Amino acid sequence: MANREMVVDGIKISDNDDMYVIAEIGQNHEGDVQKCKDLFDAAKAAGAHSVKLQKRDNRSLYTKEYYNQPYNSENAYAPTYGEHREMLEFDRDEWIELRDHAKKIGITLFSTAWDYKSADFLEDLDMPAYKIASGDLKTLPQIKYIAKFGKPMFISTGGASIEDVQRVYDEIMPINPNICIMQCTSGYPPTFEELNIRVIETYREKFPEIPIGFSSHDSGIAMAMLGYMCGARVLEKHFTLNRAWKGTDQAFSLEPNGLRRLVRDLQRARAALGDGVKRTYDSEHAPLIKMGKKLCATSDLPAGHTITEADIALKSPGDGIAPYFQDVFVGKTLTKAVADDQAFTFEDIGLTEAAANEALKA
Repeated sequence: MANREMVVDGIKISDNDDMYVIAEIGQNHEGDVQKCKDLFDAAKAAGAHSVKLQKRDNRSLYTKEYYNQPYNSENAYAPTYGEHREMLEFDRDEWIELRDHAKKIGITLFSTAWDYKSADFLEDLDMPAYKIASGDLKTLPQIKYIAKFGKPMFISTGGASIEDVQRVYDEIMPINPNICIMQCTSGYPPTFEELNIRVIETYREKFPEIPIGFSSHDSGIAMAMLGYMCGARVLEKHFTLNRAWKGTDQAFSLEPNGLRRLVRDLQRARAALGDGVKRTYDSEHAPLIKMGKKLCATSDLPAGHTITEADIALKSPGDGIAPYFQDVFVGKTLTKAVADDQAFTFEDIGLTEAAANEALKA
């Protein structure tokens, strides 16, 4: 995969493109299809490229004991953990409705697959990409199973060692090289000291064939810019319409205005970085003339006068001979009179501009 390129639902991801932004809805929709559609609409309006949900087959995912344990959290939708999770799942008809709505508004929908049954469910719906959660980084059999679908994969690495990441890379690349490895810290939210954004640079060095991403669980937008500067070209941010809604992810999710500003700033960052070639822009000419200086006479000077440093003043605006030519003028004889405060010209000392430039080099 040359130049770290990856294509997701027709959108190219590479070092030379804007950051690919994933609005991670997760289960911030509260199990409500209309809220989920509203989240899709808001993410699209904010400029996100994709929206991501989560799919669990809870009965096969959890042990019976874990499924049936009491769940007393303020975020609970049911008295047991398994029932709570079931309340947040969409059925097949609802998923089709959401998939079709995403296509209608022109935003990519994909999902995390937490288990084999969910992977098959999503593949039957022809998801254009898959997310592998940090908690599944060691679940190699399942990751390899999903890799065989041949779809792009975003692989989060929260809580991992570099050996864990290398293992997944080595196992998956021969099956499906269309992957992006995401730096992630699995705190919700993590402290800023735990974000370790420069791991992105480590990943870029170790995995030069693939795009690197940043799954940013912090609650602001500034750290995404650092991720971009370190070389991430995929960003995942949790997204909601209202941080006060019930759910563990709501409080550190971005609301629509935050997501809009994040996308805007990332696009500005790419444009602002430029190409590294120093140049003068048209917009700079007028301010530089206003602020710059030129060579002017400090008094009335007759023809035949030998110019001294005391005869030269450096004055604005800078619409004449640049001050770096001062040493070329000192010691020269005036070919004509120059009035007090008048700007010097090269003709005043019998030189062309080209000859003056050669004199500078001498």
